[in-house]
Amino acid sequence: MADGTEAVEAALDEAFPGRAVEERSGTGPSWNDANRTVRVDFADGDAAFLKVAVDGDGSRIATERAVIPYVATHCDVAVPRILATGTAASTPYLATAPMDGANFHRPWADWSTDERAAEIERVGAALAEIHAREFDRHGRVVGGDAGGLTVETGSWTETLVAEIERERRLASTDRYDHYFDEVIEAVRANAAVLDRAPAALVHGDAAMPNVFRSESAVGFIDWEIAHVGDPARELHRVEDRLADAGDAADGERLVVAFRDGYRRRADTLPDGHAERAPVYDAVRLLGTAGFFDRHVEHVDRTPAEAAERLEAEMECRLDALR
Repeated sequence: MADGTEAVEAALDEAFPGRAVEERSGTGPSWNDANRTVRVDFADGDAAFLKVAVDGDGSRIATERAVIPYVATHCDVAVPRILATGTAASTPYLATAPMDGANFHRPWADWSTDERAAEIERVGAALAEIHAREFDRHGRVVGGDAGGLTVETGSWTETLVAEIERERRLASTDRYDHYFDEVIEAVRANAAVLDRAPAALVHGDAAMPNVFRSESAVGFIDWEIAHVGDPARELHRVEDRLADAGDAADGERLVVAFRDGYRRRADTLPDGHAERAPVYDAVRLLGTAGFFDRHVEHVDRTPAEAAERLEAEMECRLDALR
C-alpha cells in the first residue's frame, strides 16, 4: 500500500483550492495503514486535519461523515467540525477542524491518580450520552446525516464478527491468523448470550488519543468505525485499558470512577455487562495478536517471551468460552 503522499496532495487541492499551506505534519503513530492522516497549517493561520483512505475504501469515511453531524445534533458530546469531504483521484477523504481543548493521551502520564479519576469520570458520562441513542437492531452505519443514521442491520453476533474481520484486514501480521478464526467460532457459539445485548450507538475506538477535553465538554474524534453495537463492549474496552494504569489499586479506582460517570448519565451499566465480558476478553486480545510484530517493539521482554505470554493468555480466554 502506498504511503498516501499523492493522495494527500490530491485531497488538499480539492478540499482547499487555492489555499496556501504553511506546513503539513503527522499526527503521531498509527497502526491503521488503511488511512493516512495529516495536520495542515495554512498560511492564513487556520488549520485542519485531513484523513485519506489510502486503500480506496470509502465506507469508513461515509460512516464518519454521517455520525459526526448526527452526534453533534443529538448528543451533548463535542465532535470535530467537518470542513470538506469527497473523493480525489479515486481516494476518499475527510477534512475536519481541530477540536477545542486537548486530548487525553499526552497529559495522562503526568496526571496524578486524583486527576485521572476526575477526567475519566467525565469520559464515562460522555460515553453514556452516546449510548443513550438506542436503535431497534444492531448493525453497520453506512450513511445518514444529522437527521438520522442509515444502518445495515444484522444480529449483534454477526455485526461483531464483521468487526473482527475488519480488524483482521488491518492486521500487520498473519502469524496468529488462526486465533481470528477461533475467536469468531467462539463468538458464534455464544450467540444466544450476545444477541440479547442492547443496540446503541457506540464510538468503536474510545482510546485516549481519540478523547478530547475542555473545561466545558468531553468529545471524541475518529468516528470511522462507529456502529450500532453493544455498549457493554465499549465499556469493557475502556476498562481494560484503565486496569493497566499504575498499580492494581490505581486501576481499580479508575474503573470505579469511569463507571460512576457512566451511571451519572445512564443510571446503570448496560444490561448484561458482566455476562458478555468473557467474549469481549477474547475479542480484545486480537488487537495484540494481529499486530504482534509491532507489539513486541513496545514490551519489556524478548519476542519469544512475548509470544509465549500471548499464546497462553489467548488459550485461557478461549477456554473460558468453550
